[in-house]
Amino acid sequence: MQIDTLVIVGVGLIGGSIAASARQRSVARQILGLGRHHSTLERAVQSGLIDAAPADPAAACRRAELLIVCTPVQDIAERILEAAAWVSPNCILTDAGSTKQLIVEKVEAGLAPHLRFVGGHPLAGSEKRGPEHANPRLFEDRLVIVTPTPRSDPEAVRRVCEFWQSLGARTRLMSPEDHDQAVAATSHVPHVLAAALAAALPEDLHPLTATGFRDTTRIAAGDPEIWTGILLQNRQAVLDGLAAVEAVLRRFQSAIADQDPAVLHELLLQAKRLRDALGS
Repeated sequence: MQIDTLVIVGVGLIGGSIAASARQRSVARQILGLGRHHSTLERAVQSGLIDAAPADPAAACRRAELLIVCTPVQDIAERILEAAAWVSPNCILTDAGSTKQLIVEKVEAGLAPHLRFVGGHPLAGSEKRGPEHANPRLFEDRLVIVTPTPRSDPEAVRRVCEFWQSLGARTRLMSPEDHDQAVAATSHVPHVLAAALAAALPEDLHPLTATGFRDTTRIAAGDPEIWTGILLQNRQAVLDGLAAVEAVLRRFQSAIADQDPAVLHELLLQAKRLRDALGS
């Protein structure tokens, strides 16, 4: 895939990694960055991730062949609709947010009929943030969920999939609703559990933590601003997932309280089988 001008709104870890990968793989002739934090854009220019951070966002958007918004999820719909006021009808608008239903609903409600938007979410990232942590290989052999709706233009869907594939990723189509239910279970609920486990640790026990505790709670180091938005945007699916985990925890509690080794062993064995099936 060859793009003349790629515009990235929000050049942090994900946006910066998109830029780095697109540059390394010669996917875009020119990469422009937009955002609200001038210092972040300056660092992205200085490190060679983007070619420029134009002072006039309207002029940059008018040149975009593909425009991808990589801001915190609570800002994505607004940023897309802002850009939509300037982009050409040939531009494809997309995003990299880890929630989809609210974003897609808001964008499709406000988007002019002649403009094309397709939601997307790369299942890749880190607890780190900022363009200095950009990784051109971040998306290699990682899955990107693309979330078309009945309104989506089939050619735009194909082009968004092709774009992610050109960065080394695999793509899968899901509805926004199915996406949000799935990632609540695989990403959002685990983040809450890791954060709760980290928050419950008394300070005087910090020196006693080893690999197990640190591995289990690693994702709790993620940016609180970003995760607040994610958890509230995907509120019901996260609540459903937490309820499912709570039911399993109650079974563990009962087995321990009743000193029932058979039930406890079965619960641990079932968990081990499921975890082993995921691979290393």
